[in-house]
Amino acid sequence: MPISFCPLPPDPKRLLIEFRGLRDRIAEETNTVWQDWDGMEMRTAFRPSAQNLASYLAFRHADLTPMQPDLAALGLSTLGRAEPHVRASLDALEATLAALAGDSAPRPQFEDFAQGPDRLAARRDTLFGTGASGAPRSRILLTLPTESATDPDLIPGMIRAGADAMRINCAHDGPEVWQAMIDRIRAAGEEIGRYVPVLMDLAGPKLRTGPVAGPNKQRVHVGDRLDIRREAPGPKVKHVTTTLSHPDLIDRLTPGMQVFIDDGKIGAEVIEITQKGAKLRVIRAGPDGVKVKPEKGFNLPAVEIDIPALTEEDRVALDFVVGRADMIGYSFVQTPEDIRLLVEEVDKRLAPDGARPALVLKIETGLAVRNLPRLIVQAGALTETAVMIARGDLAVEIGLERMSEIQEEVLWLCEAAHTPVVWATQVLEGLMKQGLASRAETTDAAMAQRADCVMLNKGPYVLETIHFLSRILGRMDRHMSKKSARLAPLRSWRGSLSL
Repeated sequence: MPISFCPLPPDPKRLLIEFRGLRDRIAEETNTVWQDWDGMEMRTAFRPSAQNLASYLAFRHADLTPMQPDLAALGLSTLGRAEPHVRASLDALEATLAALAGDSAPRPQFEDFAQGPDRLAARRDTLFGTGASGAPRSRILLTLPTESATDPDLIPGMIRAGADAMRINCAHDGPEVWQAMIDRIRAAGEEIGRYVPVLMDLAGPKLRTGPVAGPNKQRVHVGDRLDIRREAPGPKVKHVTTTLSHPDLIDRLTPGMQVFIDDGKIGAEVIEITQKGAKLRVIRAGPDGVKVKPEKGFNLPAVEIDIPALTEEDRVALDFVVGRADMIGYSFVQTPEDIRLLVEEVDKRLAPDGARPALVLKIETGLAVRNLPRLIVQAGALTETAVMIARGDLAVEIGLERMSEIQEEVLWLCEAAHTPVVWATQVLEGLMKQGLASRAETTDAAMAQRADCVMLNKGPYVLETIHFLSRILGRMDRHMSKKSARLAPLRSWRGSLSL
């Protein structure tokens, strides 16, 4: 919404009175939020970040809209970039308003503004690497393919191309392959004199389809029936039929509820619940229909799924991960209890003098979004933490219309908590898989520069994609730092202004 300016010049004295009343309300709410967090076990290094997050939550609950036009007309900060230093920003604005009104208020020091961004930059470098000389501000996290365990040139080539950290997906391969990958990462890092961090991503309790049976080669179109059975279907079924990895969730379905399969490629509406399972009607399947396949994601946006975030397979993987990975990616994390459970399992496996690995919280559900402040504080209190915006599952869960807004809000919240953010899912997917990026993908990659790390997936054009992303991030670095425009000189129109 554009700022509309008042026809009369603003009165600094009136503004100061209004602002001080606002500050009192923010301070009161900050204290309320902080009381819930202050008693928990918390690392000393994270305490200032948690305090700033408490201030930011209280600050953003206030409505500054009526004050914005007057502040802008006086050439003052409208507090649009206060995330990493909320109290200092409020103090600075109050001091300037007071001076204009003939009053006085203490002015913050420069270091009050520098400490938050410095903490965030240090955590980015600790988790995702310091980057090569002249590297862009946002680090590049690369998902490793299986062949990187055996190809001696692949990982060194990725690092030389600009990859800063490596991701191993524990849903694939196994300890022997994982160890070979890590050995090659460590050797390549030593060769170039730079430590390359390793993220090992736990698979988590993915809700997936089971065996599929039915006519038309299991392909469904809009209007077709689709059945979800409690038990595996036989070969002779009238409609395309599948099962769920967690069949008890069928009882959470109700008529009219929408479900999505295979990253939203198939959308269906529940018609009826029976003893055998659920009857659905397909409402999204593309012009040529979509084949229903086993082991594909199944999303229930209207259901808060309370299955444990840590599976038995994850616990087995942790036996290998702890002591080898720099970071653990936590899939399907939704509550502070989930975080305490994982840390408890990690501590069981730590060497006596070992340090906890960092946690990367993968935000994939609406409940995780709602709980995000609590998740950040609980994880950050116990170990170094980052947040991954897992945009694939999250977009299906909350809807594409909300996705753009939510990813912005996650960026703001994490900056207030001095917590690095990973921008993930399908970044430059066309370039990575087909060798050609679309215009939309290029714009998305440029927007990713506001995150602290950008994740790339696997594909045959990996080196070209790393180079391309690195150049985009470098170009955008000239112009933006988080939400702040740097106002670097424009080069596109230099020397071409004469008519």
